[in-house]
Amino acid sequence: MRPTFSIILFTVLSGAGYGLLFLLGLDLASGTPSEIFVVRGAGGSSIAIDPRYGLGVALAAGFILTSCGLLASVAHLGQPWRAWRAFSQWRSSWLSREGVASLLTYIPTTAIAILLFARPDAHTALRLCGAALALGCVATVFCTARIYSSLQTIRAWHTRYTAAVYLMLGLFSGALSFTTVHVVTIANGGLWLSARWVAFGAVLLGPACALLKLLYWRHIDARPSVNAGHATGLDRIGDVRSFEQPHTEENYLTHEMGFVLARKHSRRLRSIAFWLLLLAPIAVLPLNARIGLPIAWLLCMAGIFVERWLFFAEAKHAVMAYYGR
Repeated sequence: MRPTFSIILFTVLSGAGYGLLFLLGLDLASGTPSEIFVVRGAGGSSIAIDPRYGLGVALAAGFILTSCGLLASVAHLGQPWRAWRAFSQWRSSWLSREGVASLLTYIPTTAIAILLFARPDAHTALRLCGAALALGCVATVFCTARIYSSLQTIRAWHTRYTAAVYLMLGLFSGALSFTTVHVVTIANGGLWLSARWVAFGAVLLGPACALLKLLYWRHIDARPSVNAGHATGLDRIGDVRSFEQPHTEENYLTHEMGFVLARKHSRRLRSIAFWLLLLAPIAVLPLNARIGLPIAWLLCMAGIFVERWLFFAEAKHAVMAYYGR
C-alpha cells in the first residue's frame, strides 16, 4: 500500500494522545490527583504543587494530540465536508465505530476539564469521568487497529499482532507524553508519584514494543504471498499465470495498492524503528529528567513514525496478484 502522510500522522498523533489521556484517566480514577504533591525547589527547599496544574496541561496536551490526529485523518478525505457520513455505518464499519468512539471520548475529557477547576472537590465525579475517559481511549485505539486487521485482503494487516501493536505503541508514546508534560510544566523538573510510576513503565514498554514489532515482522515474513492462483481459487488445479496485463498503464489500483518497497530499504527501516523504540526511554536515563524525557519522547515518536510508514509500505493488497506483482 502507498503510505499516506496524513494517515500516518493521524495514527501516530492520536495514538500518543489517547495513550496520554488513558493514563490521565487512570490517574484520576485512582484518586491520586486529590493530593497536594511536594517537589524539591532551588536550594533544597520544598514547593507544594497543586496537581490540577499539571493535570490540566496534560489534559490539554492529550486533547491537542488527538484533535490534530483526527483533523489529519479528515484532511485525507477527497471531500472532507462529507466526513460526517462516516458515522452512520457504526453497526458494520470499524471506521465508523472509531469516529463514534473518538467523539464520545470528548465528553469525559470536557467534563474533567470543567471539574478540575470548577469543582476540584467532586472526587467521585472525577473518578467516574477518569474511568470513562480511560475506557473511551482504549475503545478508540482498538477500533483504529480493527480498521486494518479486519481486512482479509491484506495479509500483513489481517493478524492478531495488529491490534496489540497499536495498543502497545499508543500506551508507550502516551506514557512518555504524560511524563514529559509533567516534568516540563513543573518549573523545577520534578515528577510526582504517579508520573514516576508511568516513567518507570515507559522504560519497560520501550523494549516490549520493540520485541512485539520484531515478532510481527517475523510473522508477516513467514506468511506466503498471495499469487494469481490463490486470488482466483484455481491454485488447486495448477499453476496460474496472467495471459496479458489487465491495463496498459497505471491506474488507481496500481498507484495506491501497488507500492513496492525494496527489501534492502525495508531491512534498514526496520532496524531504525526497532532501535529507536528499544533505546528511546533507556538512552536518556543518565540525563536530567527535564532534558532526557523530551529527547526520549522525540525518539519514540520518530520510531513510531518509521514503524507506521513501514506498516503501510510493506502491506500488499490481494488485488495486485491479478497484475502479477
